Amino acid sequence: MANEFVEVIPRLAEQYGEREAIRYKEYDSEDWTSLSWNNFGKQIEQASIALYRAGLDELGKIAIFSQNCPEILISHFATFCNRGIPVPIYATSSKEEAKYIINDSGAQVIFVGDQHQYDIAHSLLDECPGLKVIVSYQPGVVHAQGDQRSLSWGNFLAMGEEATTAHTTAVEERKQAGLPSDIMCLIYTSGTTGVPKGVMLTHSNFNACELIHEIRLPDLSDETDISLSFLPFSHIFELGWSFLCISHGIRVAINHDPKEIQRAVKEIHPTCMCSVPRFWEKVYTAIRDNVSKAKPLVRMMFKQAIACGIKRNVKYKRAGKKVPLLLEKEYQYFEKKIFSRLRNAIGFENPHVFPTAGAMLSDNITEFLHAIGINIIIGYGLSETCATVTCYPSSNWTLGTVGTAMPSVKIKIGEQNEILVKAPTVMKGYYNKPEETAKVLDSDGWFHTGDCGSINEAGELVLTERLKDLYKTSNGKYIAPQVLETRLAQDIFIEQVAVIGDGKKFVSALIVPAFDQLKAYAEKKRIAYGSIEELVNNRDLHNMLERRINDYQKDLASYEQIKKFIIMPRAFTMETGEITNTLKIRRAVILKRYAKLIDAIYMAEFKKQD
Repeated sequence: MANEFVEVIPRLAEQYGEREAIRYKEYDSEDWTSLSWNNFGKQIEQASIALYRAGLDELGKIAIFSQNCPEILISHFATFCNRGIPVPIYATSSKEEAKYIINDSGAQVIFVGDQHQYDIAHSLLDECPGLKVIVSYQPGVVHAQGDQRSLSWGNFLAMGEEATTAHTTAVEERKQAGLPSDIMCLIYTSGTTGVPKGVMLTHSNFNACELIHEIRLPDLSDETDISLSFLPFSHIFELGWSFLCISHGIRVAINHDPKEIQRAVKEIHPTCMCSVPRFWEKVYTAIRDNVSKAKPLVRMMFKQAIACGIKRNVKYKRAGKKVPLLLEKEYQYFEKKIFSRLRNAIGFENPHVFPTAGAMLSDNITEFLHAIGINIIIGYGLSETCATVTCYPSSNWTLGTVGTAMPSVKIKIGEQNEILVKAPTVMKGYYNKPEETAKVLDSDGWFHTGDCGSINEAGELVLTERLKDLYKTSNGKYIAPQVLETRLAQDIFIEQVAVIGDGKKFVSALIVPAFDQLKAYAEKKRIAYGSIEELVNNRDLHNMLERRINDYQKDLASYEQIKKFIIMPRAFTMETGEITNTLKIRRAVILKRYAKLIDAIYMAEFKKQD
């Protein structure tokens, strides 16, 4: 019996035929184009034969090192047909990161997106002995002179078109040999500390994941919904969500360049999209910035509209209560005059459902988005749990929580307030790392997440912090840095925050400003500067940010508040290893790299140091 994900595309191709399955931009133009279900299925069939001919073994691995594109999805499903295992690599990964994953997984074939990724892969041929073939997705990629082990995507598919009966039979036998216990994907964690670990997710894990989402989100529609892939397919959240959409016949539009996401939203008008909080923080700050520049009457009307939206959508609709007639009429007025126009300007004309996870999102942003009619579903999950552990139900969810456990998922709080999970979606273990597996999967089947939290009376999970991120000041007080970082991330002048405090007398921070906003403020206040360094060291700007930061933390205990901070002249980046591919702070890297700067914060006299 073939696994479900081997059978789903042929079934949907037969059901939907020439209807749009995937929407994407051509590499050489800015025009969106479509891939029909028939064509999607045909290319998967061709690619599955080509993979067999390229030498992929049964239960063998393929690496995928590319920006989002339809070829990634085709490669995944073609690999499933061979009873093989896709191994995604983040498009921004370094040569050393790619080398580690290729060698640790034993990948035999690697698919690359652009020239840079091809160059890295080609340079690794002699360093990765298991690697047999490179396939480049983008037509503009130039292969090295004399390279006999690389193929263009077109030539790769042509290998599949030249299939013999023996090739077809062999792939079919692999399909039928598949077992639910087979590894379906090997997802390498981004690794905030240490080397990445390969999370073994089985076909049964993904099958269970599909089922629990069908129960929690029963009204997803193959007729009206269109999802925009924003996060990379190497991220379990995006991969799992896209698989869910595809298996339900929902169109998936693929955003190739993460920097173009706002433009893509306005062009696609998605009804659903999974995302991380940072996207919505930027939406919120952009709206708030625009409103702040409006005339007083407009600002006042907007404030009234938001208050009405919160009362109607959060106080009543969220609780499953009937909305009073006068409130409903007031809301419909604001919906016509403000909310619909605002959503259209952003690109969400007909918003349906927007799962959001990966970090904390402040309550006031969640409340604001629901007020204007964008149904943000806050959730919590990990690669090791095939994404979602908890999320908001359709009603009766509580701000400040990440919702209730998904169907068939059990959660409990262990020692040191650690969140434990037992579910059919929990991974098989870490690839090649039995000792690491034993540390997180106990004998009773509970997965130890490393995250801290509590469960309220309604069964909702409240996150506090990563266990390893909890700080203890020299005064013995515990600090949860992500709480502060989440609060400050909603400020229009702040782009990134790294909170410091472990073993220190007080809490401090390194703050990366939103440079465009900071420059605009400097121009407005006629603050002269000759360089970015001079700008971030300006005392007036520092005082302005200090006032704003104090406003965000005024309800916190004194020992929890940021007392001093330094404005950084450049952003934390993936290239420097300061943030992960999922945009999480690598605290150990930042603490080591900026040790002298951090020490300067704690000197008796505050001074700044390059």
